[in-house]
Amino acid sequence: MSLLNFGVLAAAVLFQARAAAGAALAAPTVTLDSGVFTGTVSSSTTQSFLGIPFAQPPVGDLRYRLPVANSPYNTSFTATAMGPGCPQQAVVLPILTGFTEEVVDYVANSIFGTVFPSDEDCLTLNVIKPSTATATSKLPVVVWIFGGGFELGSPQMYDGTPIVQRSIAMGEPVIYVSMNYRVSAFGFLPGAEVRAAGVGNLGLQDQRQAFRWVQQYITAFGGDPTKVTIWGESAGAISVSLHMLANGGNTEGLFRGAFMESGSPIPVGPIENGQKYYDAIVDQVGCASSSDTLECLRTVPYATLKAAQDASPFIFAYQSLVLAWLPREDGVFLTDNPQLLVQQGAVANVPFVTGDCDDEGTLFSLSTTNITTDAEFLQYISSIWVPEASTAQVSAMVALYPDDISDGSPFNTGILDALTPQFKRLAAFQGDAVFQAPRRFFQQSLSGKQNQWAFLSQRLKGVPFLGSFHTSDILNIYFDGELTDYLINFATNLNPNGKTVPSWPAYTTATPNMMTFVDDIFFPTSITQDTYRAAAMEAVTAMTLEFPI
Repeated sequence: MSLLNFGVLAAAVLFQARAAAGAALAAPTVTLDSGVFTGTVSSSTTQSFLGIPFAQPPVGDLRYRLPVANSPYNTSFTATAMGPGCPQQAVVLPILTGFTEEVVDYVANSIFGTVFPSDEDCLTLNVIKPSTATATSKLPVVVWIFGGGFELGSPQMYDGTPIVQRSIAMGEPVIYVSMNYRVSAFGFLPGAEVRAAGVGNLGLQDQRQAFRWVQQYITAFGGDPTKVTIWGESAGAISVSLHMLANGGNTEGLFRGAFMESGSPIPVGPIENGQKYYDAIVDQVGCASSSDTLECLRTVPYATLKAAQDASPFIFAYQSLVLAWLPREDGVFLTDNPQLLVQQGAVANVPFVTGDCDDEGTLFSLSTTNITTDAEFLQYISSIWVPEASTAQVSAMVALYPDDISDGSPFNTGILDALTPQFKRLAAFQGDAVFQAPRRFFQQSLSGKQNQWAFLSQRLKGVPFLGSFHTSDILNIYFDGELTDYLINFATNLNPNGKTVPSWPAYTTATPNMMTFVDDIFFPTSITQDTYRAAAMEAVTAMTLEFPI
């Protein structure tokens, strides 16, 4: 059993055990408007209020509409179980054998496919609070946004109870909030029709609505609406960064800090870039002949629409991280390519923490193991990533990612982990293109403008073929690692430093410090510099700025 396997299973078992134990104690209540919500005692020091609707169900005519706020609560509500996740995209795995098959099957299928149910009526959130918190406590709030490639995921994957418990032990108690949001074809439908209706990026709009709910109601749980930190991993971290760019960088008072794990403003173009996916869905469900295809989609039976979504490319398809369903410039939530918005300075002026795992691209390069030659590598980058670029442009860029396996990812593993002659090369490129290069571009662009900190997770480097793979840093924050304390400190003081953890210097272009987490019992952290693969990342950034997804 892998560490990630054990960790997530342990979280699920502990969460269920806490819920069962809490049922035997006096159930806590909170009043919102004139509605009484009954939660559970989730541990000796915490209480949970789960599955609270934060918007009207996005079903029927509200499908493919902006989230609509609830009417004031006026009935009793049992808030003892998380609501279902939003409609998930079916998990389709690459054909693998041996150890790699076992790891990918667990990460993609067990975590995302079986831990939680899903339903179209899904816009609920969860609040975990210290038992002693009252409406006058004014505690900092961390709002968690789950990852999953914008195609799947649920708060049920994560139990925030240990984070709240740790904050209490540190003397810096916080409130934990997590929410559902629409994903895949239900939440990130692209196309000209979507732009015309002003309903792009619905998943991000759902998150924003949850932030508004926090502003309106978190005081009743003991939180301070002026002390909200938004925090996410992978698609969740990308979402956090895009909230920093929405409304020209105007936070609307919804948050004061941002914490991002493996996600930064990504190089995506106009929503029409995904027109082929819209057209395919419309055709598959029988709406192609309609005079208003978007309105027709609202009337399609759920199972039919879900099946059409499931037929689209999944994150482990051959095109990998060039996703079918993801945020794009829609003229409403995002008014331009996110990286151009960063260049324009349209960024919320809030402190932030951001970082990546060392080997972000390995997991996503398992679907391209048929690429084994230099020519095939060049053809893949040219046809999948930047089809509008010239051969000379692509050749110049990929030359900075040599075919020497000792230079590839998992990094610093020499000749080991070469699943194919091109695997480590592809993993290096994909990890930089979507994670490392956008993060560096984001941080360098904002150097000197706002306080920021960077990290690099190099733990679990010994996992064969995957190394310090995407999501591996979650163990460092949901299971009482150093990142847990850094997050709590940041939510409390807008600075990750505190008495329980090593000193973490800020990041600037002049001194690009990175808190680096390594597999060393005696020296588990160190400060390194964000200077690796400089020429390669500059080339990738320039290319994706010119030819966004």
